Amino acid sequence: MEAQTQSPVMLYTEQTPNPESLKFVTNKILYKGTADFREKSLAEEWSPLGQNLFEFPYVKGVYICNNFVTVTKEFNFSWEDIMLKLKEYIKAYVTDGKEIVSEGFEQAMRDKEVEADVSYQYTGQEAELVKKIKELIDTYVKPAVEMDGGNIEFKSFDKGIVTVILQGSCSGCPSSTVTLKSGIEGMLKRMVPEVTEVVSEMG
Repeated sequence: MEAQTQSPVMLYTEQTPNPESLKFVTNKILYKGTADFREKSLAEEWSPLGQNLFEFPYVKGVYICNNFVTVTKEFNFSWEDIMLKLKEYIKAYVTDGKEIVSEGFEQAMRDKEVEADVSYQYTGQEAELVKKIKELIDTYVKPAVEMDGGNIEFKSFDKGIVTVILQGSCSGCPSSTVTLKSGIEGMLKRMVPEVTEVVSEMG
């Protein structure tokens, strides 16, 4: 009988535009979707990996998507001192096959979104515009932002103003404002003339 050989877990780090966030990339899919944990309480409820990472005194945020984990650190720690510990910890955790994000997380977040969305009932032409804006963000913006270890979600459209939520490394990143204004706002204004401005909220 053949022993099952599992390919070893490989892990490397990638810089993100945010100096406080580092992307830990593995060769395994950790979570199909996006899971953003900015506070320990949400991680305690939904992500055993996130909860364990928050136990480190220097971890401020954990964002899990596809095959990577973006860790945002407290600014008074330096990556030189903590990167190796985090790398070893994440690698061992994934190698052991432990639970990353609990079942039902996506549905719970979707339910939350629906609750928040109830106040934004779009009708007629506005509904069409919102659909177009969401499609543009999903097609052109999300993939680029994901490469940087972050995520962007459409929140609302009101009187020409598009509000988006920034997650992962994008949250609190100095260059995200530039990206938002020059890149995303420029593109949306060109493709959807009704858009006058794009503003962001931290997820």
